[in-house]
Amino acid sequence: MRIEAYNAVSSVYSAKKPGKVGKASAAYGRDQVQISSIGKDIQTVKQAVANTSDIRKEVTEPIKAAIANGTYNVSNDDFASKLIAKYEERLSF
Repeated sequence: MRIEAYNAVSSVYSAKKPGKVGKASAAYGRDQVQISSIGKDIQTVKQAVANTSDIRKEVTEPIKAAIANGTYNVSNDDFASKLIAKYEERLSF
């Protein structure tokens, strides 16, 4: 066993003993977060959309009333043309 090599290695490690750790200096300060004006606008819009109903009652209420009264009629030609248009729209993707 080579004791000289061990003594050389241990002397290197013992020469650099860590000193006491002091308090963090004030130069580091506190972390801060800044949200840009666009980010704030996006948050506002997201909140407005979340608070908005998914159903537009001004559109659906007259239709519900017409169905309840038995006066709601759908043109077969209009229905067929819209159905074909939606089908063709999906094929183009």
